[in-house]
Amino acid sequence: MLKLYGFAPTRSIRVLWMLRELGLEFEYVNVDLRSGEARRPEFLELNPAAKVPVLADGDLVLTESVAIVLYLAEKHPEKGFLPVELRERAEVHRWLLFTATELEQPLWRISKHRVLYPPEKRIAAEISNAGDDFKAMAAVLDEHMASRAFVAGSHVTVADFVLAYTLDWANEVQLLDTYPRLRDYMERMYRRPAAPPRIAQAFAGVPSPATSSKS
Repeated sequence: MLKLYGFAPTRSIRVLWMLRELGLEFEYVNVDLRSGEARRPEFLELNPAAKVPVLADGDLVLTESVAIVLYLAEKHPEKGFLPVELRERAEVHRWLLFTATELEQPLWRISKHRVLYPPEKRIAAEISNAGDDFKAMAAVLDEHMASRAFVAGSHVTVADFVLAYTLDWANEVQLLDTYPRLRDYMERMYRRPAAPPRIAQAFAGVPSPATSSKS
């Protein structure tokens, strides 16, 4: 059986979404990042980067959320989440990479300087600069989505699941306020029957460290 190592509010959501859309059975292993579980030796054997998600499929251990969802989409071509035709597939790859490099990267910078770095390493200007970087690329995406229901092609693809999660992340830090079209697209994607919990819901469902240590 497939095994997903993840932590609810993280990019693990992307893989959870793909697994649910494919209707696959899997075991979920919670890796509590707050208590340092990702740095335990047994987890570092799976991913020396000490990050989630990690997917185990037999003897294949795969890291990086975009690589994982692409692997799952390619493994199940009958579901149609990754086009067969070369040019259509290239568009999916284009928007996956755009999401990971142009949209996610500034969001990650914001998270680091707001929460993840120790206080003495946080730089307020980096939050503002990263926000501006995100908005510039969100404008490109917004224009692209002007007459589209999905980001690549005429039907839903793996790129939509990755993008919708990333836009939800942006929404959490109030960067979609001036992009109602993108917010509407993101919310429509999350209304899909197989959609996972949104980031705020996932955070709400995570027990506090004190509670989880007693369980």
